[in-house]
Amino acid sequence: MTADGSSHDAFAHDRLIEAVALRRDREAFAELFSHFAPRLKAWLIKSGATPGAAEDFAQDAMLTVWRKADLFDASKARAATWIFTIARNRRLDMLRRDARPLPTPEVDLIGEEPPRPDALLSMSQDAERVREALSRLKPDQVEVLRLAFFLDSPHSEIARRLDLPLGTVKSRIRNAMIKLRLLLEPSEDASQ
Repeated sequence: MTADGSSHDAFAHDRLIEAVALRRDREAFAELFSHFAPRLKAWLIKSGATPGAAEDFAQDAMLTVWRKADLFDASKARAATWIFTIARNRRLDMLRRDARPLPTPEVDLIGEEPPRPDALLSMSQDAERVREALSRLKPDQVEVLRLAFFLDSPHSEIARRLDLPLGTVKSRIRNAMIKLRLLLEPSEDASQ
């Protein structure tokens, strides 16, 4: 052991992991953590992780060491190899998860037919009738309709924006809609 409590002996690290596995030895884990966490962080930064992400990955890897210490087998790998493999695998898992493509919405290209010419003409005529009717409204009514229906603003937002009481905004919208309906609906005299 050195003065800082770490060990240069690779087998000592193996024994520390075994102590964590067998007895949940916190002192052994603290020694492992103080030795490996800074090394893992530096290695992760060199491999492209940001310092904050590297620290998170290092802590996550060390937490995995604590939880899975009983899976460590000194006959297969030294402690350093096992711990660095955990860190590498955790990082790869995170990179794969972050790189996963977003699901694409299903689009039914066959089901939608282009509008027929007569439908386009009818829509154009309807739009012209609405423009004509809007031109016959008061400017303050046109403004509240524009904000409410074309910009999809809530009534409270319209009141704030125009510096009007909410009730005034609601009544202007209601009155404008009544007038529009009268202007756009065919009169009974015209249909006879």
